[in-house]
Amino acid sequence: MEEQEREISDIDPPDHPSEAENGVMLVVSHSRDRGRAPLSVVLATVLYCAEFVSAAVLSSMYHKTDDEIWMSFTITFMLVPAVLTQLALTFIHRDVGRDRPLVLLLHLLLLGPVIRCFEALIVYFKAGKKEETYVTLSRKISLKKGRKIPMEWEIGQSERTLAAHRNAFKRTAVIQAFLGSVPQLTLQMYAAIQEKYNQPARVVLMIINLVSITYGALVCSVLAIHIRYDDYKVRIRPAAYLCMTAWRGLEIATRVTVLVLFSTALTHWVILVGMANLLFFFFLPWAEFWAKKGSLTQGVERNFSNFGTVVVLTLFTLLYACINVFCWSAVQLDFTHRELIQRKQGWGRLALYYCGRFVENLVLIILWYFYKQDFYESLFKHNVHDCLRCICCQKGTSTRQNQKPSYSTTATMVLGAEEPLNPHPSEAPDLTSQLGERETDIVEDLTEAV
Repeated sequence: MEEQEREISDIDPPDHPSEAENGVMLVVSHSRDRGRAPLSVVLATVLYCAEFVSAAVLSSMYHKTDDEIWMSFTITFMLVPAVLTQLALTFIHRDVGRDRPLVLLLHLLLLGPVIRCFEALIVYFKAGKKEETYVTLSRKISLKKGRKIPMEWEIGQSERTLAAHRNAFKRTAVIQAFLGSVPQLTLQMYAAIQEKYNQPARVVLMIINLVSITYGALVCSVLAIHIRYDDYKVRIRPAAYLCMTAWRGLEIATRVTVLVLFSTALTHWVILVGMANLLFFFFLPWAEFWAKKGSLTQGVERNFSNFGTVVVLTLFTLLYACINVFCWSAVQLDFTHRELIQRKQGWGRLALYYCGRFVENLVLIILWYFYKQDFYESLFKHNVHDCLRCICCQKGTSTRQNQKPSYSTTATMVLGAEEPLNPHPSEAPDLTSQLGERETDIVEDLTEAV
């Protein structure tokens, strides 16, 4: 319930405030304003559908080319987050005990986000047409010119419904980003390097994955800000959004690139590195919980048993660990707290995380440099040289063709007997013997690729 109140507090205050008796500024909504459009709901739905469709198209291409391994992993990273997204939406909206067979059927068909998006849009366009009799109050502190002004907003039923949809889709965006898009992006980058060829469908899927991951990380950052300043009315400016987007995008792109390059040199060791990171961040909140000797919070769901609470917390911790493997989660788990998240920002832990991540990425890059395959060394050392030499030869040939013959050069020409270019015509020149081992490998790789 507190999460819904926090989301509702983001609604911009109306234009007709009135002073209450206890010094609290009461904002009464006399206009029939619809409020904010559910753009985050639409964006999350578009990313979900685009990633699902592009992954399905790429899987069909892998099937046609008999790439069974790439196809199986692509389908796995497509279906697992889709199923978890359906479960999350069903759990948040509590549709299991309600009589909504069409919605449950669409969830079984993995189309739950689509119907939820249509529901949010219908609520938004119907809002404001008639005045709502049932309202609730949300109290926050507004900062204006350095002054703290307590304010209360009247929240209608339609606004509460839209806030519930926004909350649900923010959580599904994080699930889609770090349980589906991150492994999918890593897999496709690795496949592109191994095949030495990038298909257009693969490029499209990789771009969608990067956008989805960046949006999921941005949601985590904004959530951390609202949790830290829960009592205040927080408004994030567009410049701050741009800075956070650039920071998150570069952070995730760097991490994925490092892991992919390391996997091309030491394929089996990257599994060990990934599992070590995952297990460390998975057991870290539980170790802190056991160190505090706390009891399991009942803030998850009152109807859950102890076993159900443990299952929900385990899945929540798994998502938290997957986020921290690739980027900073911006929040710390605390199972003794009712909201499961610490309100205070641990700057020491933030600095320790980025220092450790920098050292780890540096070590992985150094190991990749020393254990990289000959193909990369030949590619970057010889192919660029050959390309430049061909360009220079073409420029020299075009220059000589454009030059007109001069009489001084013609006057010095001497006619002689024609001599064969090869003094031993019976012996054909062995071109491959003049190439080094690396050039021969390049020729063979290019021949296989063609």
